[in-house]
Amino acid sequence: MKKRWIILMAFMILFAILGLILPESASWSGKNEPINYANVAWMITATIFVLMMTPGLSFFYGGMVRAKNVISTMLQSFIAMGIISIIWVVIGFSLAFGDDIGGFIGNPFTYFMFRNVGAHIPVGNENLSGLGLTIPLALYALFQMKFAIITPSLITGSFAERVHFSAYLVFMALFCLFVYCPLAHWTWHPDGFLNKMFVKDFAGGIVVHASSGVAALVGALFLGRRKQSAKHVPANIPFVMLGAGMLWLGWFGFNGGSSLAADSIAVKAFLNTNIASATAMIVWVLFDCLRGHKPSAMGAAVGAVVGLVSITPSAGWVSVGQSICIAFITALICNVAIHWKNKTNVDDALDVFPTHGIGGILGTILTGIFVYETNEISYFHSFLNHLLAVIIVITYTFLVTYALYWITNKMIKMRVSEKNERVGLDMSQHDELYGVEMLTDSRELAEYDPNQE
Repeated sequence: MKKRWIILMAFMILFAILGLILPESASWSGKNEPINYANVAWMITATIFVLMMTPGLSFFYGGMVRAKNVISTMLQSFIAMGIISIIWVVIGFSLAFGDDIGGFIGNPFTYFMFRNVGAHIPVGNENLSGLGLTIPLALYALFQMKFAIITPSLITGSFAERVHFSAYLVFMALFCLFVYCPLAHWTWHPDGFLNKMFVKDFAGGIVVHASSGVAALVGALFLGRRKQSAKHVPANIPFVMLGAGMLWLGWFGFNGGSSLAADSIAVKAFLNTNIASATAMIVWVLFDCLRGHKPSAMGAAVGAVVGLVSITPSAGWVSVGQSICIAFITALICNVAIHWKNKTNVDDALDVFPTHGIGGILGTILTGIFVYETNEISYFHSFLNHLLAVIIVITYTFLVTYALYWITNKMIKMRVSEKNERVGLDMSQHDELYGVEMLTDSRELAEYDPNQE
């Protein structure tokens, strides 16, 4: 068991040594750079907001699982802030935004170990000059880092309560390198092939939500159903509401910051983000009531998040009326999707695919309908390109993610034993408890061997 931790520590030692021996290659003076300091102030704020979404997601997911899995579920999101930050600095940012290689991936050595990532702003024929940045490249890299952090965190809700923590760490790193970074390059790099097809994704409808949703579905299929001995009862619904509130607040940076400036587009994205979340929340609650259920806090929280997901790919471009329509349509379809999913054998524990996956896919398709800002291709061609982009992303993510689950499982068994699952991941994976009063089977806990995997 210790071998896996030795290997992971060896990587950290290697990165630390590289940090010492590689010379500083970035300029931090900022002199003679076309920096707009109002934009800098806003983008620092937006970056903070986006990072706050990951702890928000940990509360959102942590409150939904059973009490014996609260800590493990929250940690799976929280730990991403460490793992992905390191990967992003070492090679992730370079793979996503380095010099283009065929429209599919960035040169891994362009910004290796954040080489040349400082106060410099790319201009002329330089890589990323097409973004028209008015903020230091380092700030742009940090902003994009927060998107890379939350994407694998979203996946964790699908295989909650049944995955080895060490295996999850390996999968998360592989997902970032082989799924997230290529998708970010395709969509957001000026030379990415989806970008050149005029596919619009303002803040991550396909890069973040569609990819994480599809990866979540694959994870649920790969790991199989949980061994539930009793009805699933959420541990802490106030946690869910707190997490949804933090996500709503953080999403203002997620969408508003994607304008990359303190401008009217940021204000429009800010406005559309709020009204879409509000619309979806109310539609979700009302639809539940029309189906014979009582209005629930859980439904309101999930509906609000679905609205945020739906508006993400078009937030800075659509009108307020269009954002209401997008949220309305997506809330209804996602609500029905959860209902249908519950009738299948797919154990997507926290409904990641019906909410984030379908929400991101629908949001992208609706972006193709409502957003048309080029004279180089026809409106119909633009819409077809958005449909094609969705198909490409779903197919790529499904196939590659399944391979990554398989590879990870060969290195470290991904699913915990049935006994560990019954005891709960908080104890079996972390030797911690959400609360002693939450234990339901003291005899089983007394017989539990923490060294048994």
